[in-house]
Amino acid sequence: MGTQETPAFLTGVIEGFYGQPWSEAERFELFDRMSGLRLNTYLYAPKDDLKHRAAWRECYSSAEAGHLRKLIRSCDDRQIHFIYALSPGLDIRYARHEDLRFLQDRFTQMLSLGCRHFSLFFDDIPDRLDAEDIEQQGSLASAQCHVTNRLFSWLRERQPGARFLFCPTAYCGRMRQAALGGANYLPTLGRELSPGIDVFWTGPEIISRNITVEHIQEIGAVLRRKPLIWDNLHANDYDGQRFFCGPYSGRPPELRAEASGLLSNPNTEFPLNRVALHTLAAFVHCKGDWDPRASYLAAMQEWLPCFETTGQTVTLEDLILFGDCYYLPYEEGPEARSLYCQARDLLSRPLSAWGDQAATVRARAKGMKEFCFRLTELRDRSLFYSLWRRLWELREEMDLLERYIAQKAEHGQEAPTVQSDFHLPGTFRGGMVAKLQRLLPQQADGSFIPAAVAKSPVLE
Repeated sequence: MGTQETPAFLTGVIEGFYGQPWSEAERFELFDRMSGLRLNTYLYAPKDDLKHRAAWRECYSSAEAGHLRKLIRSCDDRQIHFIYALSPGLDIRYARHEDLRFLQDRFTQMLSLGCRHFSLFFDDIPDRLDAEDIEQQGSLASAQCHVTNRLFSWLRERQPGARFLFCPTAYCGRMRQAALGGANYLPTLGRELSPGIDVFWTGPEIISRNITVEHIQEIGAVLRRKPLIWDNLHANDYDGQRFFCGPYSGRPPELRAEASGLLSNPNTEFPLNRVALHTLAAFVHCKGDWDPRASYLAAMQEWLPCFETTGQTVTLEDLILFGDCYYLPYEEGPEARSLYCQARDLLSRPLSAWGDQAATVRARAKGMKEFCFRLTELRDRSLFYSLWRRLWELREEMDLLERYIAQKAEHGQEAPTVQSDFHLPGTFRGGMVAKLQRLLPQQADGSFIPAAVAKSPVLE
C-alpha cells in the first residue's frame, strides 16, 4: 500500500453540494466555528459555482479572485487548510494537451491567491471516453490517472507541501458493484494513481447509513491507500423537503485509524448545520465509546440560544422534538418516532378502542403545530428563512392530525368525513411532482411498483 506523503488527518467541511453556494459572511462564520471545534479543513467545491464545474476552463474575474483570496487568508489565520477543487469531467478531453494547460492555468491563478492545496473531481459525469482518449489511454481510469498525475507533479514542483485530493467516478460501494467507470476502474486507480494523492470515498452508498471499519479496509486495499471519507450523512441537496440535524452516527471511532481524513458535505442551508458540525467534531476528537444521542442533546442545548423569538420562549424539549422530525436520512429521532408510532397505532384502531391515547396524540400534535408557528417569530431571520418551508409543511400536517382526532373523538362513529380548510384537493400535497410520486410509490425494500389507478378525478 502506498505511503501518504502528507499524513495529517483531514477533518472538516466540504462545500460540495448542488444549489446556491454559501455567502462570504456564512463562510467566515463557518471558519470561526471550525476553529473553535478544532476542525482543520475546508474544501471549496460548490457544484453550482460555474467556474468549479460547468465553465471550468475560465479563470476567475478580479472581483471573484479577490473574494477567494479573502477566504484563503481567513483559513490561514485560523490554521485551516483551504483546499480548492476543480471538476472538469463533464467535457474534458484527457488526451489533449490544451485541456491540461487549462487545468494548470486555473491552478496557477489559485496559487497566486495563496492557495496551497487542491483537488480534482471526476464525480457525477458520463463514464465513457472519446475515441481519441480511448486510443491513447485505453480506459477511463487510466485517462484520469494520466491527467491527475501530471497535474500533481506540476503542482508539487511549485508547492512541495501541497495536499492533493481526487474524487473518482465510482465513489461508493454501489457504484463499484455496478462497474461504473468500466471494468477494473478502482483497481486501476489504485495501481496507477500516485500514492501521494488522497482518494475520496462515500462508503457503501452515496448517502451511507453505516460505514464499517471492514468496508473501509477493503476499499483501502483496492485503492492502495487509506480512503478519504466524503460523508454525505447530512447532505440534503437531493431532497428539498428535508434537512438533517441529527448526530454524526453509524460510524465507529475505530474508523478514524483506517482513513486519511473525514470531511462532511452538509445541508445546503448554512444555518442548519450547527448540530452536524458539532457532533462531527465531537466524534473526531472523542476518546473511548461514541454516544451519538448524547452528543446530539448537547449540541441542541448549544443551539437553543439561536431560537430566541419576539414572543414565547422556545424550550429545549420542543426543539429536540422538532430536530427529531428532521434527524437523519434513514431515521427520525426517538421523540419524533414515538409521536409517529402513537399516531399510527391510534388511527389503525376502531374509535371505541382509542381511550386516553387520543388525547395524548392530539396534545403532542397541537404542541408541535404551535411550536412551528412560534418559530415564525425567530429573531434570527436567516435561520427562519432556512426553516420556513419545512416549518409550514410540518405545521400543516400536525394541524390535520389534530383536527382529525378531535372531530372523530367528538362525533364518534357518527363523525362526518373529516375536511380541512387548509388542505384543498390539488393544492396542498398537489402539483406534478406529487402526482408522479403517487404513480410509483416506493416499497420498504426500495423497489417501485405502479400504484392503483386513483378513483378520485379531483386529484388527477
